Amino acid sequence: MLKGFREFISRGNVVDLAVAVVIGGAFALVIDAVVTGLVNPLVAAIFGEPDLTRVATFTINNAEFSIGLILDALFNFLMIAAAIYFFIVIPINKLRARRAQEEAEETAEEITLLREIRDELRASRS
Repeated sequence: MLKGFREFISRGNVVDLAVAVVIGGAFALVIDAVVTGLVNPLVAAIFGEPDLTRVATFTINNAEFSIGLILDALFNFLMIAAAIYFFIVIPINKLRARRAQEEAEETAEEITLLREIRDELRASRS
């Protein structure tokens, strides 16, 4: 039972997932700080409200509706998604492309070398 658990934890997918969760949490904190320190003061200056959640609120029959709350959640999501895309996804994709290019070049060199060996063996047989 412990051996199976050790194998499960040792898999790359589990470790990658754990790293993704930690990085996602860290990005959420950074985005929250940006929203609190930059966006909310801009909203206060533009709309006269303390934060985006209080923009476009209205009440109907004692039910309070907040379009700003939806906009705030959407803005936070877009900020986190953009940060992850530009700071993690793009650099990793470039790194993978570079590695694939290097592997392709190594393979091409090996094929060329093998062809030369083949040609020399054919020439020595004749």
